[in-house]
Amino acid sequence: MLHRFSRTELLIGPQSLAMLTQSKVAVFGIGGVGTYVVEGLARSGVGKFVLVDDDCICLTNINRQLHATSKTVGRPKVEVMRERIYDINPQAEVTVLQQFYMPDTADELLADDYDYIVDAIDTVTGKLDLVVKAKARHIPVISSMGAGNKLDPTRFEVTDIYQTSVCPLAKVMRKELRKRGVESLKVVYSREEPLKPVETAGSSCATGCICPSGTTRKCTVRNQIPGSIAFVPAVAGLIIAGEVVKDLIAGEKRQ
Repeated sequence: MLHRFSRTELLIGPQSLAMLTQSKVAVFGIGGVGTYVVEGLARSGVGKFVLVDDDCICLTNINRQLHATSKTVGRPKVEVMRERIYDINPQAEVTVLQQFYMPDTADELLADDYDYIVDAIDTVTGKLDLVVKAKARHIPVISSMGAGNKLDPTRFEVTDIYQTSVCPLAKVMRKELRKRGVESLKVVYSREEPLKPVETAGSSCATGCICPSGTTRKCTVRNQIPGSIAFVPAVAGLIIAGEVVKDLIAGEKRQ
């Protein structure tokens, strides 16, 4: 009998689809990259999700984040994304954790039953800690490097962190992970040189912040807000989703 994942089953087979249905993937960071990761996983048949993000949808998210529309501005990102997963697959199991991942919240947000972890966090401290703790728990992890200030979606690559170049975030991650004894990390990164944002008085978050009421980490705390465009983080997110799916059906639930 035909079902919502029949076309996927034709490509990967019923056994692999069954494996995806039983797999639990935790996505940390439900923004420009993370929303497309979740979308790709949900439409591929992954059956169990943990979504982690403390943020609410801002008007400035509409240009690139899948869950951001005029109707969802001000709502928690994890809640809106959970609804989207259920619209795609009502049989999915979705846990949402509206918290900011940092070393002091790790114990509340990590669990040993995750089959895969996606790092789509935008802070170095959180990314480093998440990767180190995932490795310590022997949970496969893939990490997104910088997608901001980029315009060419064809420049993304899947590689090990120690094979990266150009990307400023990857440079910091390489240095800090080496200090922590992490020998490898699968990442998606862009070889495109970052562009310099063209900031005007009207586009400055520092002078015109419109973060939703209740936002705990306003954009004004950042030294510089990166420029972004719809098709760059989307491509990075879908590449990550593809890597997770391929690893899961290859049986790489534990390293």
